[in-house]
Formats: sequence, C-alpha cells, structure tokens
Amino acid sequence: MDTTVVAIAGDGDDSFRRPLLAHTEEIHPYEEPPSSQRAPLDAAAAQPEQQRKSLRVASLDVFRGFTVAMMILVDDAGGAWPGINHAPWFGVTMADFVMPAFLFIIGVSAAVVFKKMPNKTAATKKAMVRAIKLFILGVILQGGYIHGRHKLMYGVDLDQIRWLGVLQRIAIGYFLAAISEIWLVNNNSVDSPVSFVKKYFMEWIMAMMITVLYVALVFGLYVPNWEFKVKISNPTLSTPISLVEMKTIHCGVRGSLGPPCNAVGLVDRVLLGENHLYKNPVYKRTKECSINSPDYGPPPPNAPDWCLAPFDPEGLLSTLMAAVTCFVGLHFGHVLIHCKNHSQRMLFWLLASTVLTIFAFLLLLLGMPFSKPLYTVSYMLLTAGVSGFLLLLLYYIVDVIHIKKPFILFQWMGMNALIVYVLAACELFPTLIQGFYWRSPENNLVDITESLLQAIFHSKRWGTLAFVLLEIVFWCLVAGFLHMKGVYLKL
Repeated sequence: MDTTVVAIAGDGDDSFRRPLLAHTEEIHPYEEPPSSQRAPLDAAAAQPEQQRKSLRVASLDVFRGFTVAMMILVDDAGGAWPGINHAPWFGVTMADFVMPAFLFIIGVSAAVVFKKMPNKTAATKKAMVRAIKLFILGVILQGGYIHGRHKLMYGVDLDQIRWLGVLQRIAIGYFLAAISEIWLVNNNSVDSPVSFVKKYFMEWIMAMMITVLYVALVFGLYVPNWEFKVKISNPTLSTPISLVEMKTIHCGVRGSLGPPCNAVGLVDRVLLGENHLYKNPVYKRTKECSINSPDYGPPPPNAPDWCLAPFDPEGLLSTLMAAVTCFVGLHFGHVLIHCKNHSQRMLFWLLASTVLTIFAFLLLLLGMPFSKPLYTVSYMLLTAGVSGFLLLLLYYIVDVIHIKKPFILFQWMGMNALIVYVLAACELFPTLIQGFYWRSPENNLVDITESLLQAIFHSKRWGTLAFVLLEIVFWCLVAGFLHMKGVYLKL
C-alpha cells in the first residue's frame, strides 16, 4: 500500500520515433519538491520538454483516495441504499467496482516501486514482508476478532476465525504482482513497441496462466453433494438452547456458476473448512433467499437450504483471479514509466481500457456473467477496463490540465489510504468511539450523530447518507492534517 510517485516528462508531439524510456527523477511521495524544482504549473507547461522539472503524479493519489472514499460509502450507506450495495450474485453495481479499482492502483504503484532494483533478493524480501504484514492485519481486522459497530465486544473462537478478507486479497495480489515485476522482467531498455512487449512479455504470460488455471478449475472441477451445519434455537424449551442441524446441498455438476454448486465455494470448503468462511454471504440478498431482495430480509417460503450456507467472497480461487487485476495495473504503470509524454500515455491507456471492456462484454455474450463473488473473467475485464478509464480521466484533469483543487481531499486521503481504510472502512475508529457512552450503549457520539442527521432530513436513508458523507469528509481532513505534519502510515 505504498504510495509512490513517478516523474512526469513533458508532453511532446513525437511518438515511438523517440526512445520511450525517458530519464526521470523521483521525488519522495510525501515531501514537497526542492525549491529548485518548484515552479508554477502553467510556467512549467510552457517550458521546452528537456527543461521541465519532475512533478509527482497526483492523479495516483487522487485515484487511491477516491477508491477508499467509495469503500466507506458503499459499506456504510449500502444498507440504507441497496442500489449502491454489492449485486446479490450476478451483475454489477457501483460497489462492485471499488475493490478491483484498489487492486488496479496497487498494480500501477508496484510497477513504479520496483522499476529500479539494485538487489532483487532484497526487493523480494521487502515485498514478502509487506504482504505478510497486510495479511496478518487483515486477519485481525476481518477475521472476527473485532465485532464492529453496535457490538461492544471483541474476541474470536480460533475454530471459527475467518482467514481471508479484503486486506488478505490485497496482500496476495500485491505479492504476486511484485514477485512478477522483480523476477520476470528483463533489463532490456525500451525504445520501441517491440522492445516494450519483450520486456514485459513474461508478466503477460503469467497473467494468462493464472486466468487459464482459474477457468479450468471453475468449469472443470466436479462439485459433489455437500453438507454444512446450521445452528437453530428451540424456543419451546424453558431454557432456550442452540441445536446443530446438518443441511445437504445436492449438486453433482461441473461448471455451475450459481451460489450453491460452484467450484469457487468447493475449493474454499475443502482447503479452508466450512467454519472459516464468511457467515453472511451476499447471496442471502437474492430473490431466492430474501423477500426484500436486493436487500437482506427474511427468507421467502420454501427458501433453498443453501441460503443459510457460508461462502467467502474473498476466497482462494476468486482471489487468484483478482490478482490478475494487479497485473493489469502493472501494465498501466509500465506505460506511465516508459511513455515520455501525456499524449502517448493517454492513448495507450485508452486503447487498453477499451479492449478490456470490449472483451468483458464479449464474454458476457458467450455466457460468462459478471459476478464479484466468483470474480469471473468477464467481471475482472470489465472492472479493470473501467478502472483504466477512471485513471485516464483523473490523469487528464489533475496532471495534464492541472485542475487539482477540487480533488485535494481525495489526494490527501490517497496519501494515507492504509490508515483511513483501517480506521474507517474497517470501522475500528467508530467502534472505539462507541465504547464511550452515557448510561446506555446507544447513547454514544456515533449513533447520536447519525440519529440527529436522520431527524434533520426526516428520513433514515437520507440521514444515513449524510452521515456517511460527513464521515468521508472527516477522514479526508484527518488525512490532510497528517500530510501537513508529514505523517504517513505504511507497512
């Protein structure tokens, strides 16, 4: 989650007739350029290309900060606004573009971080240590130890701990992308499109191999009948007790992409175990499982048993496919590094994003639906393409025509994305604040503020949305304060 910057070379008119690999000078992402390098942006734009000074790519920070803000929005307001919440199984909503965007920008940053490696062994150790730290942090935050808002308790039964989650997925995707960047990229210089392809050819092969493995397992694995445990209570007894009932799901198929009989769930049940999967999967919001679909709700009459089964949306097989999004980000980062001017970068990003999006819809027409829980290839291509379009747009606005002030809050948040994600998106900070209450746990600052906004707007939905937007602004300002003090949290 290291926020790294790369110098922007001037925007000339020549294309591949000149060497793509420009000599650039890096500036630390959290420091202002030396006075000799600071100049009004308009004046810098008017200078000849060889005289322009290095500037940070602010759009990368804006992209990262915007992604974290969207994470907070869809997680905290999605319950009140099901339309922005994750799609119950097939299809995509605004929320389904957030996680891939984060993986995408991690890939872009990794390309910049590892472009110069005097010692590959040391770089590998650095990437491994960072990935392990992220994974452990994810287990602590999302493994069940912290129970979230409205539950003033902590602790987890190790027999029920959830091993995978968002940060764990980021750790795995980052590690695979970093190792590929360290060991699969040759030292050849890039001075033409052919040399560019030769330099990164093995990384593309790696991404395609992961994709082929995913497709082979998803459509080739035989999914037999399987059982899971359900805890039920017996209210007829004087002292209600919880009983365990076994449910059987009948499958016996290959290639199913539905909730009960897909290979993604099979791999997780076999390798991780039923107890360590997410207990409140998104398919509980499907029409088969909820009368309030696409929101959570009571099950309809004769709801299938699989509605009660666990399923991890960040499981092993889907995470393997999600790592390919990081590889797409690597490609966009390579374009950022080797293309010498704005026009080249934007042209190649536009072409790549368009190709990804077109192939996504072609796969949809061929029968592979968009599905975030399964992280289907079509979903990966669509979300990566949209992420590419977003980066292109932000790059043009922020770094080409230099409209930065409207995005300063997102830029601040992007500079401290990890700490904001941990404290806000993982609800660590509001959970701690709720621990201080007046006489009753409901009388805490967080709940009182949200209830007050709901009363002001005379609507629970609009009040919740206002509360979440206020929360996002608050964390942007906190990130800005940390930036001004030179404080940046990274692993």
